[in-house]
Amino acid sequence: MKAPTMLSRLKTSPFVVVVLLCSFVLVLSACGEDAGTDDLLAQGGQVDENGKPVLGGSGWSEPAGKDDAVQGRRGLPVSVDSADTAVWEVRNAWDDTDTAEAREAGIAWGENSGLTWEEKYRAWIDSMERIDAESYGDTFMLTTPWGKELPAPSLECAEVAMFMRVAFASWYGLPYFIEGYDRHGRRLYFGHFGIRTKDGRWSNMPSFKTRYADYTDQADAFVNGEVEWPRDEKLAGLTIPGSFDDEQKMLEPNEDGEYPHAGAYFDEVFLNKRVGYFMRLHLVYFGSVNLADSANTFNLTADAVLPGDVLLERWQKTGIGHTLIVMRSRDLGTKEVDGEEVPQLEAELASGSMPRRQPKWDSAAASKRYFTMEETGGWGYADLGGGIKRWRQAKNIDGRWTNVVPEDSMDAFINSNDHETIAERPERFEQILTELSGEEKMQVILGVIEDKRAHLRNYPASCAARIGREDAFKDLYEVAAELDMTRTEVDAKYREFEDYVFAELVYDKSKTCCWNSSTSQMYELAIEYNLNRVEDPETGMCRDVAVFKARDDGGDGFELFREYAASVGQGDAWVDWSADESCPQAGVSADTEAEHGWAPICEVYEDVSARL
Repeated sequence: MKAPTMLSRLKTSPFVVVVLLCSFVLVLSACGEDAGTDDLLAQGGQVDENGKPVLGGSGWSEPAGKDDAVQGRRGLPVSVDSADTAVWEVRNAWDDTDTAEAREAGIAWGENSGLTWEEKYRAWIDSMERIDAESYGDTFMLTTPWGKELPAPSLECAEVAMFMRVAFASWYGLPYFIEGYDRHGRRLYFGHFGIRTKDGRWSNMPSFKTRYADYTDQADAFVNGEVEWPRDEKLAGLTIPGSFDDEQKMLEPNEDGEYPHAGAYFDEVFLNKRVGYFMRLHLVYFGSVNLADSANTFNLTADAVLPGDVLLERWQKTGIGHTLIVMRSRDLGTKEVDGEEVPQLEAELASGSMPRRQPKWDSAAASKRYFTMEETGGWGYADLGGGIKRWRQAKNIDGRWTNVVPEDSMDAFINSNDHETIAERPERFEQILTELSGEEKMQVILGVIEDKRAHLRNYPASCAARIGREDAFKDLYEVAAELDMTRTEVDAKYREFEDYVFAELVYDKSKTCCWNSSTSQMYELAIEYNLNRVEDPETGMCRDVAVFKARDDGGDGFELFREYAASVGQGDAWVDWSADESCPQAGVSADTEAEHGWAPICEVYEDVSARL
């Protein structure tokens, strides 16, 4: 058996351009669903490392027998569909192919396609156009059944996967639910029927059916140009509860230059406004730990990967993880390996991040590195719920909604207790995903490094991006060694001045890592200060940079840079330190730098400075 090869720690994969941490600070008063009621957010699950009250996993384990395992866990009776809590009406079943609505043309399929709705979901994901993101890199253009197209929304990583599944199910009247447990041990269901326990509406969650409007009956009139898109001004003014970072910069700002938040995006894509209100709450309470839950998704073989599947990185049973959605999967034929014809595939991933941003769409080369990580269900991690997953389908079985494995996925199903088969998948992906030369690997890694830098230019306090950049450099050193390059040669050729200014910090010993509200202006100030410092004005000799981190200076730790900002007339640009996520290390007097594996700045300054 292959031993674990990567440390299980709070980190970002070096080969993915999205930051692993998907979290935010919960401002509990922000929910505002019912004035004067119990604190709705406080009813959730255990608060994770970053302050999000994600509902606990179901604890359900797939039975050993395949028939029982694929059938799933019985849920609520279908009679709940008529309750006031309902969000949308179920008109179709996921395996329908020959009903009147199933025969109609849709977003990404023609008339009489013969496809199931599951196959149509995959076709919809696969049809997304790749476009430039608002900040950097590529994202996708979201298409809707009514011809409206919007650039993808800014969301956290698991939120992207859930948003896509809920949006499609609600548009086409398909059953959907996801389950978890609240802090009181109650089994909870979020789905087309609303937010419920077995006994009825959960806490003081909305009665969506009676409280909010559904304009689906205006769809044809809108498509024909007879009416304007119906709007819900209240929804359009809302955030995802507790959020400070769900601005949607792909939408038009108001006259004050302020961008709308997630509620406005939901108002733009849902004729049924109930779905927008539901989506806000769904994204608060569920995360990657729930997507890893066998009650909601299932493990599948590497060879079966398709658009719409999700890849999970899990290095712990509970708490945060990372989620990517498969955007493309291409069949490239076969290749002979040790006398065996091995399928050759190309797959591309996209995912959101924290702070929220549009899903970053990776190249096939960059995506391969993520598929082959041990943390995505490999040896030592196979029992933590990571790896390639597919959504279970909600199906009416004997009068109860039950999340089942689709018929067309039976042969690809892997029982969650089969840890050996699960753990073999990263190695299988290494075989079936197209191979890269050493030079190509270098370019992939350099692309990841540049993406981490781009994130830091917007959020210079981001420790996850610093960790991700340095993890990528570790891989760069390894690949470069195969090409006979030393670490110093790598640093001289590929290091940038900013890497040294925003050096890696030890996450749980550095208060900077809790600070999500730093800005691009602060990045520029830190760089400017260090450019003025690095060369001694009298001798011209190189001096170490002043790392952007908290110091024991008697204030909040950032007096050095705050004073510099004021000295150059930009004091108003400085944002004071704040604990923007759960921060046990908030009381440290000074941050702790990680042990650096790089050549010191002054050893490579001549080369680095030439690129300034």
